[in-house]
Amino acid sequence: MTDDTDSSRSGTKSKKRRSKPYIPHLAEFFFEPTEDWSYDKAKQLYSKIAYSLNDYELDTVQYTECIAGMKTLPKSSIDLIVADPPFGIGFDGKSGVYNRDETLVIPGYREAQGSYAEFTKDWIAQLPRIMKKDASAYIFSGWTNLDAILNGASEAGLTTLNHLIWHYPFGVYTKRKFVTSHYHVVLLVKNAKSYYFNKIENYPEDVWIVKRKYRAGKEKNSTKLPLEVVSKCIDFSSRPGDVVLDPFMGNGTTAVAAKAAFRHFIGFEINNQLKSLLKKEINSVTPGQFFKSYKERLPTIEELAEKYPRAYREYLKQKELK
Repeated sequence: MTDDTDSSRSGTKSKKRRSKPYIPHLAEFFFEPTEDWSYDKAKQLYSKIAYSLNDYELDTVQYTECIAGMKTLPKSSIDLIVADPPFGIGFDGKSGVYNRDETLVIPGYREAQGSYAEFTKDWIAQLPRIMKKDASAYIFSGWTNLDAILNGASEAGLTTLNHLIWHYPFGVYTKRKFVTSHYHVVLLVKNAKSYYFNKIENYPEDVWIVKRKYRAGKEKNSTKLPLEVVSKCIDFSSRPGDVVLDPFMGNGTTAVAAKAAFRHFIGFEINNQLKSLLKKEINSVTPGQFFKSYKERLPTIEELAEKYPRAYREYLKQKELK
């Protein structure tokens, strides 16, 4: 008796659900970003003074150790942090495994000293004080030291919002284990109930497939994150005019991505030999050079119609009913 009743109820619910059948990809035709800005509006926001940093020079790289550097920043002054800390695997910065031409790698790369777990705990502990209430932090990590990042974040009182994977179709050849072809990206927030996240895609997945790009004949600092990966962090978790901090500036990718997207940046770097490279990289772009409104980046209705004809027909029906 009970089974029949439950089945009947279940059947009724199923029929109700099917009264409006799910049509894959229909939502993409109606999707709009949570927030969006025209080029002129973004430029206007970028030109405003960052009042929380009145006495601090924006868009600069300070050549100092990051913990000491972060201690000089005012409280609640940073909107977003993008950090790619040292590997902690005894990397010398010039290994041929990671670089096609070691002679183009600028010397001076320094690994974390002593316990990697303690090093990680110490620098992440600085983040909550300088982060605004709705700020986020993206921290890149290989799998070997991922536990140090997660433990350090937890001890600092930060919440892990997402654990993203950057997959790159290239990995170091191995004989007796699987090839590592991904990097971890931990998204942390200061306040789990009040953080900024701009949904700029209808279905933003936590696996980013982005190729490593080699710049033949150009100098660099050990390994280099792709601009596209860093730009994703900036696009999803900051607004034009916001201040982005990179505690380990390295090649300057965060500074370039921020500047080209109408965001301000602050960076710390301990390798003085990178000064010339960083200046050249940062000066290679103008403010807002790569900026496009998020709506402009979305597929057009015509492109979606060609790709999803069934969803397009339903979209037209619903548009007619409005």
